[in-house]
Amino acid sequence: MDELMNNAVVAPVIALNNESLKDIPGAVVVPRYDRSQITPGIVHIGLGNFHRAHQSWYLHQLMQTGEAKDWGIIGAGVRPNDAQTREKLLAQDCLTTLVELDPTGRAVEIVGSMIDFVPVEEHNGALISAMSDAAIRIVSLTVTEGGYYVDADTGGLDTAHPDIQHDAQHPDTPITAFGAIVAALKHRRDNSVASFTGQSCDNLQGNGDILKQTVVGLAKLSDPALAQWIEANTTFPNSMVDCIVPATGVAELALVQALGIGDAAPVTHENFRQWVLEDNFCAGRPDWDKAGATFETNIHDYETMKLRILNAGHQVLANAGELLSVNTISECMTHPVISALFHKVEMEEIVPYVDAVPGMTPENYVELISQRFSNPEIVDTTRRVAFDGSARHAGFVLPILRDALDAGGSIEGLALVEALWARMCTGIREDGREIEPNDPFWDDIVKVANEARDNPQVWLDQKSVYAELGSDERFSEAFDRWLRLIFTEGVTAAINTYAR
Repeated sequence: MDELMNNAVVAPVIALNNESLKDIPGAVVVPRYDRSQITPGIVHIGLGNFHRAHQSWYLHQLMQTGEAKDWGIIGAGVRPNDAQTREKLLAQDCLTTLVELDPTGRAVEIVGSMIDFVPVEEHNGALISAMSDAAIRIVSLTVTEGGYYVDADTGGLDTAHPDIQHDAQHPDTPITAFGAIVAALKHRRDNSVASFTGQSCDNLQGNGDILKQTVVGLAKLSDPALAQWIEANTTFPNSMVDCIVPATGVAELALVQALGIGDAAPVTHENFRQWVLEDNFCAGRPDWDKAGATFETNIHDYETMKLRILNAGHQVLANAGELLSVNTISECMTHPVISALFHKVEMEEIVPYVDAVPGMTPENYVELISQRFSNPEIVDTTRRVAFDGSARHAGFVLPILRDALDAGGSIEGLALVEALWARMCTGIREDGREIEPNDPFWDDIVKVANEARDNPQVWLDQKSVYAELGSDERFSEAFDRWLRLIFTEGVTAAINTYAR
């Protein structure tokens, strides 16, 4: 593979499409199946890098063996910038070049399980039509952890959100993915077409349950009878998804160009994937287990292990990394101060609240995650990992904090992690450089973070993030102490104090 990379630098670039697959360099694995014979079975909303390196890849592996040809993926999106992704992918016949990055070598393959991308429209008419088709038996989503309209105080659907209000009042012209799903399910019910499975592929504990809550809850607001039909006929399996997939930038585009492949939307990823799912598909499913996925009756422990050790661990690293101008996660793992914070918080304040799963203890999982985070070939930026802290801290870190408080365990490291996030949200690094907006609510939280310099409690009073935790005396005291130390003596001094 290294020889291929070196030789490909001077090779002509081949525009990626169905016709050019035969001309792709021989060391690149290309689809062995006739893509013209693939028929649709899945609509996937949120065609980002993760989906194309994960669910789409598992399906591609089945197609490489001659299976699952009636499960082709139709891409979809509900945001204006999804139209740009659509344009890029349609121009290359929805093919994606995947580059696996590993310190010992690289592997490159072209995935062909996606066959179309519906037009991105203001009121999602094309998407509703696609999901109404009887051939579609799964509608899957990757819309980010904070995209499910969960009320932070109640844990239920945020019925007061303007987007939800709009879709409840205008169910035929929705603006959210969930409104479009409800509209498609109504069309299927009214035309005696069986329901499809709703499948969340986002990093959420009980992601299928949350998707069901959003879809059924939204339907109840405009059509209670439809909500009952959905509950009776539609399934929402929970799943745990795992693969580190960086954003695509100039370096990734150049890497694929060096291979001689003209791909406008390539994807790089680590040499690890895991997918654990409930086998709860009301309209059938591909045999993803034949491609390495795991079907389990109860996946709670798998979810908890991954979300707490990996996803919360990401937040431990990324906020400190941003503040200390450390650009990537792998560099954070070699930074003596940040690495010390990571290992101490993981082993002393996260592992105690994680149960073992078959073949893996929490301690061994920390070691596995440490190896994966340390992969220098994966240029996963601290900025990407720190993005949308409002959702990621609430979803990944704070559930651990609640368990630790209930158990009377140590919370010093977790409180420090929250203080580091608050300090990051002032928008200025330790070296004085500005942090670009990095949260959907950036302007608001920057204001609160700067007010917290004099009164740390105002940060914890953000009910949408901390809910009842903000008034917990033990947490509040620890947070106050760490944030004041950070502001007076600096990030490094605060972390070193904790690490000692």
